[in-house]
Amino acid sequence: MAYPELSTSTVALHSADAQVDVDAIILALPPLGTADAALADWPGLVDALAGVGFTGSCGSSMRVFAPDAAALPLVVVGTGASPTPAALRDAIGAAVRTTTGFARVAIAAPAADPALWDAAAEGALLGGYRFDDYKKTPAPIRAEHVRLHWSDAVDDVAVDRVRITAAAVATVKDLVATPAQVQGPQDVADRAIEAVADLPVTVTVFDEVELKSQGFGGILGIGQGSDRPPRLVHLDYAPEGATRHISLVGKGITFDTGGLSLKPPASMVGMKFDMAGAATVLAVVRAAAERELPVRVSAWLCLAENMPSGRALRPGDVVTIADGTSVEVPNTDAEGRVVLADGLVAASRTRPDLIVDVATLTGAIVVALGNRHTGVMGDDDAVAEYLAAAERADELAWHLPLPSYMEDELDSPIADLQNAKIGDTAGGSLFAGLFLQRFVGRTSDEPDAPRIPWVHLDIAGSGTAKSPSGVNDKGPTAATVRSLIALIEEAAQ
Repeated sequence: MAYPELSTSTVALHSADAQVDVDAIILALPPLGTADAALADWPGLVDALAGVGFTGSCGSSMRVFAPDAAALPLVVVGTGASPTPAALRDAIGAAVRTTTGFARVAIAAPAADPALWDAAAEGALLGGYRFDDYKKTPAPIRAEHVRLHWSDAVDDVAVDRVRITAAAVATVKDLVATPAQVQGPQDVADRAIEAVADLPVTVTVFDEVELKSQGFGGILGIGQGSDRPPRLVHLDYAPEGATRHISLVGKGITFDTGGLSLKPPASMVGMKFDMAGAATVLAVVRAAAERELPVRVSAWLCLAENMPSGRALRPGDVVTIADGTSVEVPNTDAEGRVVLADGLVAASRTRPDLIVDVATLTGAIVVALGNRHTGVMGDDDAVAEYLAAAERADELAWHLPLPSYMEDELDSPIADLQNAKIGDTAGGSLFAGLFLQRFVGRTSDEPDAPRIPWVHLDIAGSGTAKSPSGVNDKGPTAATVRSLIALIEEAAQ
């Protein structure tokens, strides 16, 4: 895990004292004309920026030498005329991400609203993340320490809050970027144990013997083709006095070949990313525990490797989920929903107040929403609660329906349900959501009791950046981590 250390200062960055122990300076500024007053203490800088055509438009940047600043390199990045938290986060994140070769960087946004400190600090840390574990020659250094100069004093609680969020994002990116050759189901389970070893989180790992004895046929069936057996990991942070319980369920396919419904070569590239949901729920539990939030947060990591072999599921085979539901599997490449079914049943048995599952589930969500929006389905009130959290966290999300007229498409001629439609791509993401909904339990043992509030997050598009942008390099984005933390924060109120 590599992201910068963070410190803060109220000393104006233009002063000589502020530039001690600094290798470079980043200034986040709106267009010239609106920023001139904020730059009054930087003699000559307005003219210098005007001379090189700095526009201040969101994301625009250039490197100059700061007047009267001991010839320190100065990167100026635009925030737009009225920077939002999202714009400021991305602007500073992009500047830190692209400003290489400097170990110690000082950052200021002299014209920004002091209330935007969290966004600026998050941008600084998230933009500084790097993963170069497998490079013979490491990439040019990114900031190892960032010092954020702000007009208002910032307390240690705020610094810790941002640091813990950055650590959660980095945890997901590290896990998702790690090659599958060294990260099978047991390896992820081991990393989960290690991640929470210093926190009040209990961990239970179900191996293949326990999975069989407890009837988790979905996870076992999907994982039976691999030499690396599946695992189900339960994490439970249960602080004394908690009045709400949020249970998270994460898809953890450590590599997805499609099984015997084999993916074409181009589609198989990047399938180590198919465990992003499990990585996300692990990181969020750790963040909640480290923050000592007064909410019980549990997680179920549904871990399997989907491989073709003589033992693998054949199209048309039937598996039995932990609640006794039989599922015909006409498509072994629709495996994520099958392992999640077991996870949803397990989560439902603890009767939480809310269940949220996270999965790189369907290619159809990318067709529908593109590469940045997370698809959100579930109960209307629960979905609204999540969407409000996503808005606070500045993560893009879109509510999709679970249409009742598609229910009969789940029917199988030989089992209770089928996991996929063959030859019909219409509403693929909605079909998957309806399938998952069948495994969300009820709030009590009464047959007419309402179902537990539930949200399904499809991050097949938003979980991976196709090119560098804002705080993200090309690769894993840790989408929904900040939104889920915001959701738990609200539940703690």
